[in-house]
Amino acid sequence: MENNDSFNASRRSFLKKAVAGTVTSGLAITGFPTIVPAAVLGKNAPSNQINIGAIGTGRISRDHDMPGIWKHEQARIMAVCDLDQKRAGQAKDLVNSYYSKKTNKLYDGVKVYYNHLELLLNKDIDAVVISTPDHQHAYIGIHAVEAGKDVYLQKPASLTIAEGRSLSNAVHRTGRILQIGSQQRSSAQFRYAAELVRNGRIGQLKTVLVGLPGDPAGEEEPEMPVPKNLNYDAWLGSTPYVYYTEKRVHPQNDYSRPGWLRCEQFGAGMITGWGSHHVDCAHWAMDTEYTGPVEVGGWAEYPAQGLWDVHGKFRTEALYENGVKMIVSNDLPNGIRYEGTEGWIFVTRGDYSVTASDPVAKKSGTKALEASNPKLLTSKIGPTEIHLYESSDHHGNWLESIKSRKPPIAPIEVGHRSCSTCLIHQIAMKLKRKVYWDPVKEKFKNDDEANSMLSRPQRYPYLVG
Repeated sequence: MENNDSFNASRRSFLKKAVAGTVTSGLAITGFPTIVPAAVLGKNAPSNQINIGAIGTGRISRDHDMPGIWKHEQARIMAVCDLDQKRAGQAKDLVNSYYSKKTNKLYDGVKVYYNHLELLLNKDIDAVVISTPDHQHAYIGIHAVEAGKDVYLQKPASLTIAEGRSLSNAVHRTGRILQIGSQQRSSAQFRYAAELVRNGRIGQLKTVLVGLPGDPAGEEEPEMPVPKNLNYDAWLGSTPYVYYTEKRVHPQNDYSRPGWLRCEQFGAGMITGWGSHHVDCAHWAMDTEYTGPVEVGGWAEYPAQGLWDVHGKFRTEALYENGVKMIVSNDLPNGIRYEGTEGWIFVTRGDYSVTASDPVAKKSGTKALEASNPKLLTSKIGPTEIHLYESSDHHGNWLESIKSRKPPIAPIEVGHRSCSTCLIHQIAMKLKRKVYWDPVKEKFKNDDEANSMLSRPQRYPYLVG
């Protein structure tokens, strides 16, 4: 395993190259990127093959992201990277095995990295899929676009609102394609529900109810030796140093749900974990994708002790400038309910789940779409009405965007706004009072205490922005 000195040296080398302009991509006067992936216009142009590097190879990568990419003929996963050497090696075996079965030939074309900066220096890699813990999203995402790579980034976009703004700025500055992993946008029922609302099928929209799952508290966990296969310092990244215990990170012997999801140091809990999905789709229907609420208040229960410290039961209420109220709570059914002056529509995932260890189990017969009047669900969206961006495959949509250079269905600014909205809800929970938000300035109004929570102290050398 590479030590911290090696990691820092690679980072310095990367940054020197970035300053020199050898790994960054610029914008032409037209606003289109001046650097196009090699697999699109280079030596592989006849096949339009896009070479992919997978950064973070845990549960969501193995069950969702890599399979979602390798099934497409125009893509090839050629590299994997993880701070846990065991997981990186297992990811290499997984991808090689897939391509061996696909071609009926022995395949050994996947390269392993333990440092994402070294992977990004590989000029044969056109794009990366980032499936790391939340606190690494913006950090690695910024490095990736500055290295000229297109990016598929698991949601939520960032750990803090300030990091999300830095990431969005970097994507727009470099002209890269970045797709946020809000795959509900590529599910037909979520798009159709949003179209029905946008086209007035339930009258004037008044209230949006967002139901999320909850997370249990945990016991205190003892300090443990850091596994030799894990670069734990780099895994902690910009967050404060805390002692290693397995349940704080991820299981060493399987790919079940990792413990970091329930540690506030690395994420906000279900308010961003599932909230970024549902709030994103709600914004789609509300026509508020590029803004946010103007005020939020609410409460949450937090564990008094134990390793896992994200919120438990909670309820928040937000008001938007257009007068629509959004209520988010763990007591509501998982999904989104739109209530208007002439009826309501409820949309959820139904029988669909991303991984076997999703916190909300699939329920047989669960309806993905319901309405106050069943006739609403057979309503046709006319040719002159509002039609929203259509995608039936989230990873496939990203690959098509890489080739066309047209925006994907879940672009970074939209992802940043849904994530920042969830983080505003979390700040209101923590402060136990109402906060007033300026979506244009992206600051709280006359509230130094709340504004101090837009960012977090960062640990050198893992600085974001």
